[in-house]
Amino acid sequence: MKILLVEDDLRIAKALAEALTSQLYAVEIAQDGQEGLDLALGFTYNLIVLDLMLPKLDGITLCQRLRKTGDKTLILMLTAKDTSTDKVIGLDAGADDYVVKPFDLQVLLARIRALLRRGNPTLSPVLEWENLSLDPSKCEVRYNSKRLHLTPKEYSLLELFLRNGERVLSRSLILEQVWCFEDMPEEETVKVHLQSLRKKLKTAGAPHNLIENVYGLGYRLNPYL
Repeated sequence: MKILLVEDDLRIAKALAEALTSQLYAVEIAQDGQEGLDLALGFTYNLIVLDLMLPKLDGITLCQRLRKTGDKTLILMLTAKDTSTDKVIGLDAGADDYVVKPFDLQVLLARIRALLRRGNPTLSPVLEWENLSLDPSKCEVRYNSKRLHLTPKEYSLLELFLRNGERVLSRSLILEQVWCFEDMPEEETVKVHLQSLRKKLKTAGAPHNLIENVYGLGYRLNPYL
């Protein structure tokens, strides 16, 4: 899943991005509100972690402008202010949750997981497809109870397929969802990572076409197995 982190304190941004990356999220960092708004309007994210106090454009205004466009991306607001008034203003601006600095990192990660589940109410905490399961809270993938050891990109690819079921995903959409804007590779990279993922799934006992090619369109989980 892909997260936009809008935080002007580079020390906090790097520490939080590192923690999120360790949980196998793809993380994009913006260091001011205007950059954050531009990225949010230009790309698709599963969640925006948004600081309240930002240069160029504050978090409240960014949130309000984003919501006025009809954008419903989940927003978790961060602030150093711990008053009920500030929380109300943030939530009224369109934020979905609110966390006060300094925060416990594990608690924040749990809040992020809960918020992402809330944004996908039809999904259980553990994602499943036939004998395949992915547990986001543990970053763990199993096939027939056998654990698979995946790279971060392989994990993100598989999670994307599991969250989209039978939907066909184009290479360009996969790139946008799994890779960050700054390190966006060529579309051929998707094929390379998928080949590696399919090989590991097959070794664990999965059908070779569990992730199938839909000619001219993209890829999806095979609904006919």
